[in-house]
Amino acid sequence: MQFGILIVGDEILSGKRKDQHLAKAIELLAERGLQLAWARYVGDDRAAITAELRQAFASGAVVFSCGGIGATPDDHTRQSAAAALERPLRLHPQARDFILERMRDIAAEQGLPYEPDRDDNVHRLNMGVFPEGAEIIPNPYNKIAGFSLASPGGQGAVHFVPGFPVMAWPMMAWVLDTLYPQLHGSAHQAERSVVVYGAMEAALTPLMEAIELGHPGVKVFSLPSVDHPEHGRHIELGVKGDAALLAAAYRQLIEGLAQHGARIGPEMVR
Repeated sequence: MQFGILIVGDEILSGKRKDQHLAKAIELLAERGLQLAWARYVGDDRAAITAELRQAFASGAVVFSCGGIGATPDDHTRQSAAAALERPLRLHPQARDFILERMRDIAAEQGLPYEPDRDDNVHRLNMGVFPEGAEIIPNPYNKIAGFSLASPGGQGAVHFVPGFPVMAWPMMAWVLDTLYPQLHGSAHQAERSVVVYGAMEAALTPLMEAIELGHPGVKVFSLPSVDHPEHGRHIELGVKGDAALLAAAYRQLIEGLAQHGARIGPEMVR
């Protein structure tokens, strides 16, 4: 099962706000022995969000969609999710109850009467309007729920959370722990690499290709650096994948570098 993340918002693409969701998603997954397969960014454009969500549903992955589920004119994610699945939007009964409960809490905190029929409160109910078939993601911060939609093919789902980290991150953790506990620890990913001095990537490419060809399930990576403060110009060359498969692939890498006459430095294990 792959995991992906879609991050929505003009403010991210313009630089007004710095994205924090990508790093946190990687951290939350790693804590559970899982790994992020892909990440995408999209602005507040309904057609563009709809297109991204169609791909997300079709991928069969578990996808987090962060942002755009409010009820202001620049929030389009709920409507885009409905369009992507060609489903109507409905006021979700449980989401409605959470919003009404939040209205009561605010009224009590401010010492004001509870008035659910007031215009601004009626508008708040729009935050509980989700595509038909949605399931609730509870929001421990302010009770305004997110929602989940299963992919039509039966594998994977997209989980919609707010853009605010204080809300989104515990909701993402809840999704992973409540809906996917059986996947925890399933990635078994590891890395082994070595610093290589004075070599060119092009000269090492045949070795890299041979390792991937001979070891299915293992990927070779090459990270060149031209101004590292400690190692100067070098390449970090390594293998990553299922921990059980790495030993033989890494041995071939070291032997190949020796045959190439490469000068190697420190080894790293992650």
